[in-house]
Amino acid sequence: MLHILRQRHWAIANAAQRCLHTTTSRPGYIVLVPEIGEEGQLGEGLLMPNGLPAFTDITIEMCLGAIGQQAAAVEKSVKALELDIKNGKQLKGSEIYSELDAVTAPLETTWGIAKALYLGNSTLIPTKSYMNIHERARNARAAKFCNKTVYTALMQQEDQTGEAEQRLRQKFLLEGKLNGLTLSKDGQDGLKELITQLGRERGNFKNKVNMAVHAFAHVINDFQLVRDFPDTLLEATARDPKQALEGPWKITLQQPIVEGFLKYCPDRLQRWNVWRANVLKASQQQDKALENSTHLEKIRGLRKRQANLLGYTNYADMSMQTKMIGSVDNLKQIFAQLLKFAGPAQSVQIEEVQKFATANGAEHKLEAYDVSYWARKQLIAEHQLQEEKLREYFPLPRVLSGLFALSEKLFNIRIVEQPKTEVWHPAVKFFNVYDNDVSNSSTPVGGFYVDCYSKQHKFGRNNGWMVGIRNRNKTANLTPLCALIFNFTDPTPEKPTLLSYDDLQMVFKTFGTALQHLLTQAGYSDLAGLSNIEWDASQVSGYVMSNFLDDTAVLQTLSGHYANDDIIDIELAKKTRLLKTQLAGHKLCKELYLADLDVELHRSSAFWLDVVRKIWPVYQCMPLDKKDAHPCSMTDIFAGDWAAAHFSHLYSKLIAADISSGFAEERSDEHYATVGKRYKQTFLSYGGSVPTAEVFRRFQGRDPSVVALLKSLDIFITSQTTEPN
Repeated sequence: MLHILRQRHWAIANAAQRCLHTTTSRPGYIVLVPEIGEEGQLGEGLLMPNGLPAFTDITIEMCLGAIGQQAAAVEKSVKALELDIKNGKQLKGSEIYSELDAVTAPLETTWGIAKALYLGNSTLIPTKSYMNIHERARNARAAKFCNKTVYTALMQQEDQTGEAEQRLRQKFLLEGKLNGLTLSKDGQDGLKELITQLGRERGNFKNKVNMAVHAFAHVINDFQLVRDFPDTLLEATARDPKQALEGPWKITLQQPIVEGFLKYCPDRLQRWNVWRANVLKASQQQDKALENSTHLEKIRGLRKRQANLLGYTNYADMSMQTKMIGSVDNLKQIFAQLLKFAGPAQSVQIEEVQKFATANGAEHKLEAYDVSYWARKQLIAEHQLQEEKLREYFPLPRVLSGLFALSEKLFNIRIVEQPKTEVWHPAVKFFNVYDNDVSNSSTPVGGFYVDCYSKQHKFGRNNGWMVGIRNRNKTANLTPLCALIFNFTDPTPEKPTLLSYDDLQMVFKTFGTALQHLLTQAGYSDLAGLSNIEWDASQVSGYVMSNFLDDTAVLQTLSGHYANDDIIDIELAKKTRLLKTQLAGHKLCKELYLADLDVELHRSSAFWLDVVRKIWPVYQCMPLDKKDAHPCSMTDIFAGDWAAAHFSHLYSKLIAADISSGFAEERSDEHYATVGKRYKQTFLSYGGSVPTAEVFRRFQGRDPSVVALLKSLDIFITSQTTEPN
């Protein structure tokens, strides 16, 4: 089931990713859904007179029909533009962008509604129906960027009217190049065949990982082995989630379950068994019928050929075209600067955990499957920090009200619930957002839905999605709309939904992303909010918001013990930082390893295992198990969209930490509001209309530095230099 969720998540991410995103070049588009009712108003019945979705009345058939109408309208508009240009009509870039913006708006709204319903309640939009909608919408949207005539016209128009138009022209030209519009007919046919082969191999890779995950099941009957499991993990593994204490409990290779088991299971042999199965899955070491080594190498080879055909030395270099970092050389410098601090910190931190484990009965050298277990025990013994006890101070309603209040102070906005708005489930709430800094502050600048209890996906870890239902679109006079969808456990009469520290991070990160979607001032839909944001900057706003949890005063405003409403004690609030900083060097080294491995696998011709053996000792202080085959199950990279882009998660954290350092210079409401205004006028306003590197300079007055991230993890040592060797 976790794998199915990931497949769904990738599908959503593909659709909602608001950065430079390549699309497959196709000579035509297959209609996957019925194009019904083309004579009527596009999407009639989906929206109420106030412009909000009519969720009470929306049906699958309405979404299917609307997406067919709207996709056809987009494609017809592109064809009409093409005909006008061929007939000699002189069109300015701004005219092309505005016309495409206007016709694309209904399509993206219907697409967004379907995404929200699919994640919020997949009984309303089943998987098969959603994937039809998704593919049809994505193909139609790609038509804008895959038309050679439009591409050539924009190529010849060097003079653009403004910053936004220049940025859009760059996007259209880059998308066109990456989709093969600069190639000959034979080259385009070759690229098309490569993409087809690549899609087949990626599908094979994903399917084999899925089968390998489900081929392993370790059943536990002894409650003593699961006694420390948090409730969510017990429910995810118990035969009957409603009687999670009864057992038996089935441990699978779904990633959150593996991570939870290694952290909470007291039996070392059992931990080893699950860890080993996890690192061997989809390899010859586990089951030759499910091995992915062959597919992995084919994917690497096809991606290299794709990059070469498009004029790039390797796939990693091609990937950098849509990234803020700019080049592999720049990225390697960042890796080196971080490793200078993370490497020594990792060694010290692992040694500290080793000493604690030895003093408490461990008669062995710690291995990878021991670290998280003993680190958790160390927090309890030395700092009396128990994550499950901490959870009691953070009821979900209190957290959300505190988060909204903080956002209002930071960005001078008002968040007002609208209780009579139509929603897809009675528990879903809708909020309008008002901007006090604009002249018509009584008119909402956007709105968002909050679904806290989506029933579809409970796998031992809570998840959060920001689903963009509608972008700001000045041409179509549309304000942004989004949905925040979580899958928390329902409250009971005795106890509200309680959030762990990881849950707090996730909620803040999701809402931070929503703020960038809602407060954008970019006029074009393709530049608004998260649209056209470089991949390695797409998570910045989310991480900036989650970094406020480092402020103990903020934590206190979010807290209220569910039993007596007591605010969390200041000393306990300070200790929560340990959940971020404990083993921070070790965790950062792991992130660096995966990021560098991904890059090297997409620019080196060496066999994947040789690349692993070369990169591993650079970042990891523990030896590589001789049978470890973890790349064979790296689905995000080899089946998903993060090839030569895995570093983007880490780089977004780095940029966010630097931004957050501006807020942290003084922990006061007045300072927060001052910096918040500057942040709102840059990162939240510009969207993708300005390159993120330039946005950062306008906010911070300089280029980014690694120092803030290192300091936030408590591994910065002033006597060391951050310059690479």
